[in-house]
Amino acid sequence: MDNATKRQLKKQDQFHALTEAGVHWTEEHRRTAIISGIAAVVAIIAIVAGYSFYQSRSSAASTAFGQAMEVYQAPLSATGEPPAPGVKTYPDAKSRAAAANAQFQQVANQYGLTTSGRLAQYFVGLTYVDQGQTGPAQQALEKVASSWDSGLSALGKDALADLYQQTGQDAKAIDIYNELSKGKSSTVPADLAQLQLAELYQAQGKTDQARQILALLKDKSKDSTGKPGAAAEIATQKLNPAPAGGAGLPR
Repeated sequence: MDNATKRQLKKQDQFHALTEAGVHWTEEHRRTAIISGIAAVVAIIAIVAGYSFYQSRSSAASTAFGQAMEVYQAPLSATGEPPAPGVKTYPDAKSRAAAANAQFQQVANQYGLTTSGRLAQYFVGLTYVDQGQTGPAQQALEKVASSWDSGLSALGKDALADLYQQTGQDAKAIDIYNELSKGKSSTVPADLAQLQLAELYQAQGKTDQARQILALLKDKSKDSTGKPGAAAEIATQKLNPAPAGGAGLPR
């Protein structure tokens, strides 16, 4: 066999080896691509299913929360007025709060990851307050106050500050109002927190501190047009009460 023939055969062997390697490489990568594609489809299905599940849970939570709110806002039979046909009434606010509390707790426990479930926890605290159960109310509201949801957290803190006042924990209430006064929550505006702080100081007999807060609000609270805002108007009324009002501060 001459050298030319040997070289030709060697080239053919190399060609077959390269071809087999190419086919093998293509098959391996084709399988990888298919597996990757299947994994991507599975991931998409999981995301869609998860979103659909969350939407379904949110819808169910919203319905349950609405039913609890209907109980919370139900009329009282003690008013003497006959209820409308099919309308559930309660003999007093305490029994109504107890019934609503049970429903709000169920929503909070079952749908705690949804917006309605988190809001239900806030109403669990409020309905405990309505029943005079300050211990459970404080626990529920402290949980809401620590929420990552800033709007809901502000609501919880504001309700907690009011409860602290009712239970003789004024120092804690003052701390909360000062904190809310520095925030930018839409649920509890800073101006509202400052008005509440002024009222607390007034109740304590610290009229100078109350007047200082109100005077600041009177000057700084403005609406979108630059005119005195609602807080400024309230502060002005409290600083300069009408003779028969009795709701203002002594000069």
